[in-house]
Amino acid sequence: MNRCPSLLLSLIAGPALAALAPAQTRRELRFPAPPGQVVLACDLHLHSVFSDGEVWPTVRVDEAWRVGLDAIALTDHIEYQPHRDDVPTNHGRSFALARERALQRGLLFPMGAEITRETPPGHFNAIFLESVKPLDDKDLLTVFERANAQGAFTFWNHHEWKGPERGRWLDVHTQLHERGWLHGMEIANGDHYYPEAHRWCLAKGLTMIGNSDLHEPDRAEANTAGAHRTMTLAFAAARSLPALREALRGGRTVVWYKDRLIGHQDLLAPLFAASVRIDGPYLRTDKHVFLGLANDCDVDFVLARRGEVGPAALTLPAGTKTLVKVAAADPKAPLLFEYTATNLWIAPEQGLPVALSVPGQ
Repeated sequence: MNRCPSLLLSLIAGPALAALAPAQTRRELRFPAPPGQVVLACDLHLHSVFSDGEVWPTVRVDEAWRVGLDAIALTDHIEYQPHRDDVPTNHGRSFALARERALQRGLLFPMGAEITRETPPGHFNAIFLESVKPLDDKDLLTVFERANAQGAFTFWNHHEWKGPERGRWLDVHTQLHERGWLHGMEIANGDHYYPEAHRWCLAKGLTMIGNSDLHEPDRAEANTAGAHRTMTLAFAAARSLPALREALRGGRTVVWYKDRLIGHQDLLAPLFAASVRIDGPYLRTDKHVFLGLANDCDVDFVLARRGEVGPAALTLPAGTKTLVKVAAADPKAPLLFEYTATNLWIAPEQGLPVALSVPGQ
């Protein structure tokens, strides 16, 4: 008899309490895609308690969905398991635990792992694996051979991270590269940018990768221009795992690091073109033209004039429209704005040349 009131109360209160629970919300990231492509925001280097991270695997999925990511990979260390007294070594278990949660939220979620060696040769990630266990081998070349036999995409992590010879390109890296077993490098990891890795990617045809390498919980509610994870933007043919893998293998990536977008000119130029719109002109006087420049991207664009028309410097904040007053000898004539986007890097410290045109009256 004592249980009936409690049961009745739970039946009444249950739906009401559920209604009071906070809704799970997501802030979508805005990266306008060139025609025929989608831009996938990816963080492909994350850790859970199954290696040296501080969170349960499903938490990583919830965090990523909340801040607008499209794809993540849990890349727990194969060889380094500091929590093994509490969380026994079980390769691939973090993926198995989080996979259903990722499917529920529409996140692309390839299986991944981090291959851990002293630096040099360093740490490497392998994603799109079928099984992690075959990679638990002491011989590095054997590990890479087995990863590639599974169709994995592999990249060298934070190459300057640790060790007296850190940052060196050794014979083993040449072997991996020449055999087609090493596909990319992190040019940015968390708060660190690696110009040498950037140059190697350009010279050796390696895919540019940027990741957060999160170990601690991510308490952010959104990724914004002013505060965001380091991430990889993949230019894919579709929102699918095969299309993501193909984009990574094809080198079609841009790295979002702090206030910068870093990538090849043939990717940054169409991204800028798809993001910036000219509104107007609103008014043409005898000496000036008034118009708006809209930025539909989640990155601020910082512009320095290299032509003769327009303000000497312009900043187009993310998701805003900027009013521009342009001095013109003939306000009815076409205008050509020639600038360098100084925070869109096509090489270390080298900005992207851009142009915007306004037709004549």
